[in-house]
Amino acid sequence: MSAAEDLARLVRGGEAEHEKFSSLLDDLGKKIEKKKVRVGDVATMIKSLSAAERHFRSQKRKGSDPNTWNTLLTRSQQFLKLAQEMNTLEVPTNREEEDNSADGENSLPKNISQYLNRLKRDKKELYKNPPVLPPPKIVMEETSVKSPSRDAKTGRLTFLAGKDSSLKKVLKDFHPNQTPAEVLRGGGFGGTYFRTIKSSVNNKTYNGNEVLADTIPEDWIKGLDKKRMLTSSTYKVDVNRYGVKCGGSLGMWESSGWISDIDPYGWFQWYCRFYQGRRCSDDARQISRWLGVAGPKGRFRSQLCNKILSANTSVDDAAISPVIRQTLFHWGLSITNDILEEHKKRNK
Repeated sequence: MSAAEDLARLVRGGEAEHEKFSSLLDDLGKKIEKKKVRVGDVATMIKSLSAAERHFRSQKRKGSDPNTWNTLLTRSQQFLKLAQEMNTLEVPTNREEEDNSADGENSLPKNISQYLNRLKRDKKELYKNPPVLPPPKIVMEETSVKSPSRDAKTGRLTFLAGKDSSLKKVLKDFHPNQTPAEVLRGGGFGGTYFRTIKSSVNNKTYNGNEVLADTIPEDWIKGLDKKRMLTSSTYKVDVNRYGVKCGGSLGMWESSGWISDIDPYGWFQWYCRFYQGRRCSDDARQISRWLGVAGPKGRFRSQLCNKILSANTSVDDAAISPVIRQTLFHWGLSITNDILEEHKKRNK
């Protein structure tokens, strides 16, 4: 196993012993600085260093030996920048025509230069420039797992891991309380989620109606006006549950490196498939994204709870931060009394 893979494994496992990370960074740093990295390994190295950077920042915030974690954070950022520069140089930018001619459909970009060309060609928003490469090819497990269980009192969903037992750790705090069907029926994404798109990740055009049929069981959306609520090419604010617009563009998500090859529409598409029992190598990353937004310490969940408490109002007072409410709803969460009480206890 390479140092980059070891680094990613430690991050996934929530490792808190900085000595192990220091040794791996030494190894990676030497290879990067001497440019002794195989072309195909640069993308993996970038992903591992990006994940490590987030992990080090989190450990630093927890207050356990912050100076040491800050040193690791600085080193990871330095090596990440060098690796990204190395990746950009794999294909010179003055060979765009050659890049595009060899840029096959349904394939991940080979490097940052090629990905940037795709995003520009598709007229996508470049939220990050240079863009962050999408996750490496995702591997799916052969068998599905049972549907999640639901707490009758709180509505919280509890999911099972597949063959990858390490997923159990991140699943511990992953408890949406809105099913995908409830999100779609409640009104979300301005009715545009399953519109036809051109994916710069896969270099492929997806027909919205076909993707909808492939992703969503018919009984989830029976009786809905699909053209208005699911496949519209025009964002309709009045479709949304809270009557407000929120969310970024597909280009924003793609250029940030958040979109995978198997779920080109984004997190909610992953959630629909995860809910139905599919398990894959991208699950831990997607769950971690949810935790950062809607988990017990998630930024939007915490912000909305604080606003509700400050206003001394009920959890369902839609006048309090409707944009945050709509955003959380897209992530499968509505603030309930039990969530508010948990927040209060955690912040005493």
